[in-house]
Amino acid sequence: MSVLSRPYFHDEEKAFDYLESVIWADGKACPHCGGVDRITKVKANPAKRIRLGLWRCGDCKKQFTVKVGTVFEHARLPLNKALQATYLMTSSKKGISAHQLHRVLEVTYKTAWFLAHRIREAMRSGDLAPFGGEGGIVEVDETFIGKLKGVPARRAFHHKMKVLALVDRNTGKARTMVIDDVKPKTLMALVTANVHRETRIMTDEHTGYLGVKRWFAGHGTTNHKQGEYVNLEDRSIHSNTVEGYFSIFKRGMKGVYQHCDEAHLHRYLAEFEFRYNNREAHGINDGERSQQALRGIIGKRLTYGGPHAKTS
Repeated sequence: MSVLSRPYFHDEEKAFDYLESVIWADGKACPHCGGVDRITKVKANPAKRIRLGLWRCGDCKKQFTVKVGTVFEHARLPLNKALQATYLMTSSKKGISAHQLHRVLEVTYKTAWFLAHRIREAMRSGDLAPFGGEGGIVEVDETFIGKLKGVPARRAFHHKMKVLALVDRNTGKARTMVIDDVKPKTLMALVTANVHRETRIMTDEHTGYLGVKRWFAGHGTTNHKQGEYVNLEDRSIHSNTVEGYFSIFKRGMKGVYQHCDEAHLHRYLAEFEFRYNNREAHGINDGERSQQALRGIIGKRLTYGGPHAKTS
């Protein structure tokens, strides 16, 4: 027996029961009218094309399942396979490719690719609360990955996609975003929008952060070009935590996914950010992390544009 031997991973009716226990933990509610009192179960009958997981609202007389109003709405894939994919993606530290999902779940590559993006959308937190505060420390760094379409390759980073990351050292949480460039105007606008003023900022020697002192409680830097990764006089001055975050991200992107179009990069960032912010160090195991991702499916939709679509 293993974790993936659980009934809701193999039986669709059990899968509906499990998802309902997660999504409707505080009670069932009609997604059409919001009614909560007169909701009754509709017995499944494949012969009469009455599907599994169906409920009826006595107030508006409409039928619905727990998938309505979520990223799984209108999904033709059996729900138990979607739950398997969610568990695999949330429990794999560096992710699992769409090709691997299509082999494991025995579905087409297109189905696996779209399902993976639906789950990444569920992982997206949308939390905008500023990091730091009360003299806490936030590490900031940028990295470069892949290649921008239509931009000639150069020796520097201009032809690569650019990512900014913030890591709150007190909470252990990360926040990442795709950026257009690494100019001071771009970087400072994002840092000031996402970090409390009463915060000490830690960066490397990049000149884009030279104006940080004017906005925050302090600014510590280390010069990586000179081999300095920790300030020996004040060992709290370093950006090793955010560098460690990027190492996991890059190993996953290069070793598992190998290629990512710029249009989809923000969802891959959401995936790695979700696993990092809900890791074992925070007391969250694989099962709880999977449930947290399932709670994120509510109120989100994603339409299919294909694996090679420019937008999604």
